[in-house]
Amino acid sequence: MRTLRQGSNGSDVIEIQNVFQKMGYSPGPIDGVFGLRTQETVTRFQTDNNLRADGIIGPNTHKVLLKFLLGYENYTLKSGDTLSLIAHKYHLNLPLLLTANPGIDIIKLRIGQVIIVPYAYDVVDTNVNYTFETMERDVLGLQSRYPFIKVEIAGKSVLGKNLYTLKMGNGPVEVFYNAAHHGLEWITSPLLLKFAENFAKAHSEGRKMRGYDPRDILKQNTIYIMPMVNPDGVDLVLKGLRRDHPFYDQLIVWNKGRMNFGTVWQANIRGVDLNHNYDASWELSKQAEPTYGVHGPGPTRFSGTLPESEPESKAVADFTRNHNFKLVIAYHSQGEEIYWTFEDKTPAEAQRIAQLFSRVSGYAMVQPTGMTSFAGYKDWFIDKFRKLGFTIEVGLGNNPLPISQFSKIYQDQEELLLMAPITARSV
Repeated sequence: MRTLRQGSNGSDVIEIQNVFQKMGYSPGPIDGVFGLRTQETVTRFQTDNNLRADGIIGPNTHKVLLKFLLGYENYTLKSGDTLSLIAHKYHLNLPLLLTANPGIDIIKLRIGQVIIVPYAYDVVDTNVNYTFETMERDVLGLQSRYPFIKVEIAGKSVLGKNLYTLKMGNGPVEVFYNAAHHGLEWITSPLLLKFAENFAKAHSEGRKMRGYDPRDILKQNTIYIMPMVNPDGVDLVLKGLRRDHPFYDQLIVWNKGRMNFGTVWQANIRGVDLNHNYDASWELSKQAEPTYGVHGPGPTRFSGTLPESEPESKAVADFTRNHNFKLVIAYHSQGEEIYWTFEDKTPAEAQRIAQLFSRVSGYAMVQPTGMTSFAGYKDWFIDKFRKLGFTIEVGLGNNPLPISQFSKIYQDQEELLLMAPITARSV
């Protein structure tokens, strides 16, 4: 994170303001503007933590803040400590503390033993712009608080960012959810990670979600999640283009001389639309480009030079080929729609399941037309495996959707995400 001081602004300021509020400070409006009240909060935090109280978030202050951003701390046991006392001190349910420390012997605690203590607030924030850095930190925070979530790296983006995957469960029926193929559609990333957090928390506490039992689901299913397929594109949308960017000159050309990327850029950092880069009638997508005014790399709809020409789409395809998914869902925005067909290759059960998804979400079932009919991830999965693939377009309005829509989007999708693994068992 860059050094933040009075006058700074942006997504990282929003994150800092948000975590201060969760910690019980009063930073003022969470507006991304580092004003006087935020500076006063930083100074108070520095004083409380024996840091130089200069009101600037430099490396030392950020190092201390990091554990609060991650949502847990490493705690060294002292004489007289018990897990119940620690849980009470940190306002935690004891099952969450036990989950974070699998295999711990509560009878034979040792002085000097280091354990993980989660904080009494959620890791995944749903009121911040969701950059790659935010996503990465949340993935690591969830992994530490819920060690039964296994984190792997499926590949890397053009700029070398990790394409993280989360695995929950070891059941024989595998499903796969992914998000943010498109830069403008970053709101789908916190959707999947908030679901993972809520699911893991309910699993740890032994309670149901909307009548579904997470423990039963993970006995019979394995859920895989890739929360951000296009991290380079997401960061370009949310952070803008800096002069030291390795694709600075090309991006300006590809964006027709415009410096505004935050309302137009769907592609990856090489100007390829990842959801037109899969080998499912890819040549038809390519042929349709001139009709849409596409003649090379740009903000949207350029299909690349070959299917899977981009490391991101290839990583998703390879990850899929290396598993035996019965059902996949690719999350996009916007429209409140469910796409469930591809040419004449749609599985017989797809319509019935799409109807179930439509009923619990309130989203309309839609048949794709034009260029949206080709070369997407859902299309490729149906084409190559003849199994259930869905594209779900969340929210309403113009991309990027405002984070103020998150609550409704999440409420619309939570039961669907719980239902999908169970549904996959029946096909």
